Amino acid sequence: MIQIGDVLVSLDVVERTFVCDLPACKGACCFAEAASGAPLEKGEMAELQKVLPVVWDDLSPEAQAVIKRQGVAYIDSDGDDVVSIVGENDCVFTCYDEKGICRCAIEKAFREGRTTIQKPVSCHLYPIRISRYDSFQAVNYHWWRICKAGELLGRKEGLPVYKFLKEPLIRKFGEYWYEELEKAVDEWNKHRD
Repeated sequence: MIQIGDVLVSLDVVERTFVCDLPACKGACCFAEAASGAPLEKGEMAELQKVLPVVWDDLSPEAQAVIKRQGVAYIDSDGDDVVSIVGENDCVFTCYDEKGICRCAIEKAFREGRTTIQKPVSCHLYPIRISRYDSFQAVNYHWWRICKAGELLGRKEGLPVYKFLKEPLIRKFGEYWYEELEKAVDEWNKHRD
């Protein structure tokens, strides 16, 4: 692992390659069967509620029904706030384009300039997952079979996970932290070679 401040970064994040391949996976991380919805950070539930009127018409009737019944988020079996899901599949904020590719309605609205709110940081970071402990956070690569096409495309393009996810890593930890990560990775690569 590489340590930057109180954050431990798994070597998988540094050494493995990844580039989302939406045409291949169709955005499966937003609709594939999961134990619970995407984890939320403190304050993100309020952001989801704030953006809801902006994206409401982009959501499916089933998602709208879930939101009316239980809200944009719930507490999962681990006691964490997570985004509500439809059944055991779609995130309530999913929408589909004309090619059948699943998209995030929040991200779509953000990219179109209809809101300044971005999708939850855990979604933005995927396939990285953050684990929190008393005195540190752990940044890990989450392997899921549905992301095999992303691994293959990443290998083809030679892009490590941490570089592919530069924008969300900066969003989560800041520019200075990311610069320190790059320096640490350079040192790691020198010693490894």
